Amino acid sequence: MGTMGVLLRHELRLLASIGLWVARRRHGLGGGTGFGYSRGQSTMMLGFGFVIVVESIMMSLLLRNYPAVQRAWFMVDMYTLVLIIGMHAASVVRPHVLDAGILRVRRAAHVDLRIPLEKIAHVRRELRHTHERAEGELNLPIAAQTTVALELAEPVPHFTFLGRRQDIRLVRFHADDADSLVELVKHAKEVTQARSAPSPLPDSPDPTA
Repeated sequence: MGTMGVLLRHELRLLASIGLWVARRRHGLGGGTGFGYSRGQSTMMLGFGFVIVVESIMMSLLLRNYPAVQRAWFMVDMYTLVLIIGMHAASVVRPHVLDAGILRVRRAAHVDLRIPLEKIAHVRRELRHTHERAEGELNLPIAAQTTVALELAEPVPHFTFLGRRQDIRLVRFHADDADSLVELVKHAKEVTQARSAPSPLPDSPDPTA
């Protein structure tokens, strides 16, 4: 799929997320447990929206003698505002999900990484405000911070927004309730390991009995 196709699909997901947000529904939750991450960015997104509205009003006044340009500028501003709302809505309705041996780490409509629990070597609560790019690492900060770190026993494939493959061994992401997520992932890992462990062999009969 070309770049324009990728952008169009992404924008359609944002628009669909607004519909889910209005309907108070969440995407991809199923029977799993969702963990939100949008709380930290709400103020920032509200600020972006406010700036767009103020800019639209000011430009409408400045361009009142050029109605064609005024209308075009207004449409661009309104579409930008819809995309900002869509980005926030996507963050709300697409939470991280723990379900059926899989942890889905997500960010809005453009990151959805599925990590089998058996591939998670370590999970911990880790607050970070700075993130450097490194091979094999995926950082998904919200409001410039991450609160959870996953170290993987073996890499999992991640595809960037434009489709480039990366093999990931370390994932850092944000969760509003990071402590609960970490504890539930640890517990789910233990349950998964217990289920996959071989059953003990029955005791051999005692020949002297």
